[in-house]
Amino acid sequence: MELWPGAWTLLLLLFLLLLFLLPTLWFCSPSAKYFFKMAFYNGWILFLAVLAIPVCAVRGRNVENMKILRLMLLHVKYLYGIRVEVRGAHHFPPSQPYVVVSNHQSSLDLLGMMEVLPGRCVPIAKRELLWAGSAGLACWLAGVIFIDRKRTGDAISVMSEVAQTLLTQDVRVWVFPEGTRNHNGSMLPFKRGAFHLAVQAQVPIVPIVMSSYQDFYCKKERRFTSGRCQVRVLPPVPTEGLTPDDVPALADRVRHSMLTVFREISTDGRGGGDYLKKPGGVGEARL
Repeated sequence: MELWPGAWTLLLLLFLLLLFLLPTLWFCSPSAKYFFKMAFYNGWILFLAVLAIPVCAVRGRNVENMKILRLMLLHVKYLYGIRVEVRGAHHFPPSQPYVVVSNHQSSLDLLGMMEVLPGRCVPIAKRELLWAGSAGLACWLAGVIFIDRKRTGDAISVMSEVAQTLLTQDVRVWVFPEGTRNHNGSMLPFKRGAFHLAVQAQVPIVPIVMSSYQDFYCKKERRFTSGRCQVRVLPPVPTEGLTPDDVPALADRVRHSMLTVFREISTDGRGGGDYLKKPGGVGEARL
C-alpha cells in the first residue's frame, strides 16, 4: 500500500516538529529532561543486557558472569556525569563468604554497586526482575538470586539454600535490607532476612553505604543532573556464635551504624548535599 503525496508531507512535518520540540523540551523543561534521561538509562541497560546475554550464555548460569555485567555497566556513570568515590574497600574480607547489606534509594544504586562489587558477589532481587526482558535473563545468567517476597515460605526456603551456597561455593551476596526503594533521604527499617542468612551461615556482614542522591537526583522534583556520590564500605560485623535470637539487635546495630555514616557522607560535600542539615532532612541540595 502506497502513501499518497500528502501523507508523506504530513510525516515530514511531524518529523521536523519532533526535531524542534525535543531539543526545546530538553533545554527548557527540567521535567522533560528527567524523563528523557530515565528512559535512556533503562533502555541502555536493556540494550547492554542484549549484548551480554550471548557472552554469558557460554558459561550458562554462573556467578562469574557478574564480572561481564559489571564491565559493561561501569561506563554508565560517565554518560550522566556522576562521579562515584569509593572509600573503605580494604574492609572486604579477602577470602571468605559474607553478606553485603546496602541502603536502597533508586535504580541508580546500580552505578554504585558496579563500582564496588566484590568478586563472586551476586545480588538477591525480587522475582519480578526475572521477567524484565533482556535484563532479567542477563541477571539470571549472572547467578542473581530471585525471591518471591509475597510467599514467605518460599523466601525462607531460598534463604536456607543461599546459606549453604555461601559456604560450599564461596559466594557473597548483596542484599538491600530496606526491601524497597527509599527516596526520603534516610533509611527505612531493615527487614531481617539478610541478618538471619548471615547468622545461619555464621559469616560476617559487610555494610555498604551510598550517600544521598538528592544533590543530583530527585524523583519527586523530576530532577536529574550531574553530581557526586560517595560509597563507603564499613568494617565487617562478625556473626560467629550468634543465634536467631540475636538477629533483631544485630539488625538494629548495623542499621544505626549505616545511618550514622549516611548522614555524615551526605553532608560533607562529597556526596548528597546539605539538605540533611535541615529539620526533617528535606530541602534543596547543592554541590
